[in-house]
Amino acid sequence: MSIPTLFEQLKTLATEQRNPNSLRIDRASTHEILEIINTEDHLVPVAVRRELPYIAQAVERVVTALRQGGRLFYVGAGTSGRLGILDASECPPTFGTPAELVQGVIAGGEQAVFSSQEGAEDREEDGARDLDAHALRPVDIVCGIAASQRTPYVIGAVKHARTLGCPTLFITCVPRAALTLEVDVAICPYVGPEVVMGSTRMKSGTAQKLVLNMITTATMIRLGKVYENMMVDLQMTNAKLVERSKRTVMLVTNVDYDEASRLLDAAGGHVKTALVMHLGGVSASEARGRLDQADGFVRVAITGA
Repeated sequence: MSIPTLFEQLKTLATEQRNPNSLRIDRASTHEILEIINTEDHLVPVAVRRELPYIAQAVERVVTALRQGGRLFYVGAGTSGRLGILDASECPPTFGTPAELVQGVIAGGEQAVFSSQEGAEDREEDGARDLDAHALRPVDIVCGIAASQRTPYVIGAVKHARTLGCPTLFITCVPRAALTLEVDVAICPYVGPEVVMGSTRMKSGTAQKLVLNMITTATMIRLGKVYENMMVDLQMTNAKLVERSKRTVMLVTNVDYDEASRLLDAAGGHVKTALVMHLGGVSASEARGRLDQADGFVRVAITGA
């Protein structure tokens, strides 16, 4: 795309408009600046709520893909890419998933997580190439993240995924009516112009983070990773998670600290197994067998229904 063409395109993008509510922000006091930012931030959850029907569709597609042995790939550049990597990286310790199940792919590679790699987002072919490096398969699902919708790297990745037959999602902060990319499910929380023109790390980034939280959390709940409202597939990889695991067992079973520790030791550190052992009155091996038959759902493993 030529520079004049890009310039004309940027002029029309919703994410590149000036916000009339912050025109005098450079003359405001510190407290006034914060009030302006905070007032604008209040618009974000409202915009996300309007997209709940589409977020629900996205979750259903992710659940289907993961149940069929697929993986979820987030693809983005800059802030959007970093948010995808953040969400993906938190799934293993939170939900006990393999690291490869949810992955973030960012323009410019790992270095771009820590410092801006200018120009990395400008080539469509690089998005396709980076997905190929992960051996993308039709059973996988790809979610593009681009506040402005136009990021070439993300567009290239999504287009390539579609040619392979992968289901595709797209998270953008332009109005749905302005969406031009063909995807299976688009999520378009329109948050309006940023406080600082074009700084999509602000409201747009917050909206994207909320949506990503919803997608993976709802998906993992649907896959049996949560019992009541507690994480029961978390990995005991640090002192805090060890103690959280014990507390979870105590809250669900009403046993004391020492008994929760004993149950977890017998269960090999697996919270789900410990819960089924105690609530079902069975051995560790029987608890694991019940969980396998119940597809990992604790309630079903205990009650059989």
